[in-house]
Amino acid sequence: MTMPASTADAPVLWVPSRVLVTRSAAELPHGADIVARCEAAGVNDIELLSGDRLPSLKGEDERSTYAMAKRTLAVVVAPPSKLRPQPIPPSADWRIDLATGCPGHCQYCYLAGSLSGPPITRVYANLPELLSQMDDYVGQGTVTSASIDRADEGTTFEVSCYTDPLALEHLSGSLSTTIRHVGEHSWAGPVGLRFTTKYDNVAPLLDLPHGRRTRVRVSVNADEIAGRFEGGTARLPKRIHALRRLGLAGYRIGLTIAPIMPVPDWREGYGALLADVAEAVADVPDLDLTVECITHRFTAISKDVLTGWYPRTKLEMDEPSRTRKFGKFGAAKYVYPKDTMSELRSWFTAELEQTLPQARLLYWT
Repeated sequence: MTMPASTADAPVLWVPSRVLVTRSAAELPHGADIVARCEAAGVNDIELLSGDRLPSLKGEDERSTYAMAKRTLAVVVAPPSKLRPQPIPPSADWRIDLATGCPGHCQYCYLAGSLSGPPITRVYANLPELLSQMDDYVGQGTVTSASIDRADEGTTFEVSCYTDPLALEHLSGSLSTTIRHVGEHSWAGPVGLRFTTKYDNVAPLLDLPHGRRTRVRVSVNADEIAGRFEGGTARLPKRIHALRRLGLAGYRIGLTIAPIMPVPDWREGYGALLADVAEAVADVPDLDLTVECITHRFTAISKDVLTGWYPRTKLEMDEPSRTRKFGKFGAAKYVYPKDTMSELRSWFTAELEQTLPQARLLYWT
């Protein structure tokens, strides 16, 4: 797979229609920097609020509320509950939120039902305070810190649990600051930063002093699924080209293949995807490539939210054809039946070994 230079040089950039800035956020240096970035990006409607409460974004119905929220960026101060890193298996030891919400329009969105209220994107202005908490958690955790197989990653911190940080980077600068901090800071032990993205604006990251402590994973899927269900994101060839550029810049890289769906001709679709990735990374020196496989699942709450957001979606969310599974907190989710999961896992395991033998499969879920 080759990518014309002109196409690769035009990244997908989200420009919100409206930016809301709370008073406390505007008073912080990083908050002021975000406002300046939004102005430079061409946002005309930037409102400095008199207090720290966001105005209501409720529309006439769920669909209009969704549309209004998705066009809005809020610059706020992360509350105390966000300052404490939280466990996030099987991805990493700890989760840190640089922002919450995402400008993409993925019809299977994992945030549906996880974040309450209208899906406004919030970016945090007290970034230094968030990053200062990391030191206390080095050497702790139950994923990479406690794993022989993943010990080389050190204590890992995931920053894309509730957002796509690269989608916001041109507006926030938060991701670059975090990568630089992890790369240059003196830690008590090995540390790894992780994030996944569906966007391709990697140019600001290429020359950062990352110290090979950051792993960037690109979220990919079969072309049919990505083209049908992942609105507002970079197209697959642009994502794969971005992955190559990051690898050449010395980053540890990875694939997040999600959500895997057994659509008609799924073997051909996913086979073509893996072949394109193999071609893109074939000449990357010192390649460190991982793969994470996540099958499609949903909850009753997320289905209700998603069908409100996307009433015409063709996404399969048929409870009778799924297996009901309970999570560790008692929540029920609908996953593929055991036979389907076994078939998918067997195929991906074999295909990865054949097409991307240099890649490490971290987990399957």
